[in-house]
Amino acid sequence: MTDLAAFHSLLTPEGQDLLAALRDYDPAQELAVASRLRREHPAELVTAALAQARLRQRAAAKFGPEDAYRMYFTPHGVEQSTRATVGAYRAGRLRALGVRSVADLCSGIGGDALALARAGIRVLAVDRDPLTAEAARANAAALGLTDLIEVRCADVTEIDTSPYDAVFVDPARRGGHSRGAARSASSRGGGRATGGRIFDPEAYSPPLSWAIEAARSAPHAALKIAPGIPHETVPEEAEAEWISDGGDVKEAVLWFGTAPGARRATLLPSGASLTGRGLPDPQVRKVGRYLYEPDGAVIRAHLVAEVAEELDGGLVDETIAYVTADELRPTPYATAYEITDELPFNLKKLKALLREREIGTLTVKKRGSAVEPEELRRKMKLKGRNATTVFLTRVAGAPTMLLGRPAQAGRDRP
Repeated sequence: MTDLAAFHSLLTPEGQDLLAALRDYDPAQELAVASRLRREHPAELVTAALAQARLRQRAAAKFGPEDAYRMYFTPHGVEQSTRATVGAYRAGRLRALGVRSVADLCSGIGGDALALARAGIRVLAVDRDPLTAEAARANAAALGLTDLIEVRCADVTEIDTSPYDAVFVDPARRGGHSRGAARSASSRGGGRATGGRIFDPEAYSPPLSWAIEAARSAPHAALKIAPGIPHETVPEEAEAEWISDGGDVKEAVLWFGTAPGARRATLLPSGASLTGRGLPDPQVRKVGRYLYEPDGAVIRAHLVAEVAEELDGGLVDETIAYVTADELRPTPYATAYEITDELPFNLKKLKALLREREIGTLTVKKRGSAVEPEELRRKMKLKGRNATTVFLTRVAGAPTMLLGRPAQAGRDRP
């Protein structure tokens, strides 16, 4: 049975019954479950249903269980799909720009198309892989959005996007998988080995240069890219936005038709958004009472200076993205810690101090240190009822240990 035939078998009444029965199955019991089901169903259908059930369980973290257990996935589709919260945010931005139709190029299993349609935007979803396109089509039907989503299996480079208000491109960034276009000569020589992440934007499929040209042809455009993209590769006419969700940096987006040259960090689920003002690097100063750890999106967007100004703070080291200040000020862009100790890096002294204070729970954070947190915790042989956080970093160039705890407004120093 081909992959497409196996997928289509899942859409039959028998396949639907199997998927419903496997919703909460334990993958550790797969062999026994498979043996039992194969007594009543074709072996190929059981294999396909078990694989889809595993993918749905993985996808629940991105799409939420209510949607994930109705949707259809491929292994690449789960890994490369946009988290639903991020997709909804991006769709909201496009809607606010007045966009009513989008050509979603490299649509994958349709995660972004679903978010756009739920925002009331008409979508053409294009992917060159037949199985992936079938999954996108099935997802539109499963979530009742077929009136707004047209799925087309095609090479994105052959799509006329002129009838649409905006273009959205999410190129494949893993080796061995080409979602949108046949890999060009420029994309065959770079990137990582098959199956690994690709860090060279020209090794994306399609290459970033093609996506940028596609964006320039539309009134508005959004290109989803890896958050580690070098700033110097961002076109001058694009706004670059780094997005985190729950503290984890998820992606960067190049926006066209918005604010040329702007740099922005957006934090979900709050929606707090910080825009760069071209500030110079903050000054280095001695460690104050509070240490602020900027959100990863702020760091990726190179907006630590904006946070430091907001906090009336400075850096602990010119190469380290920790901000220190004397006052506790609320900010959505950084997590505050109250510092209790500043010590030169010395693991024996740290171990003795933790034993003296009966520290049984140690949170290890590091920037500018080669020490591995798990190895450190093992060496400390923790025992006790108290907790603390240790920052392994550099202060004015010197390896340093900073001990502290999450800061709370109104708490007095002991």
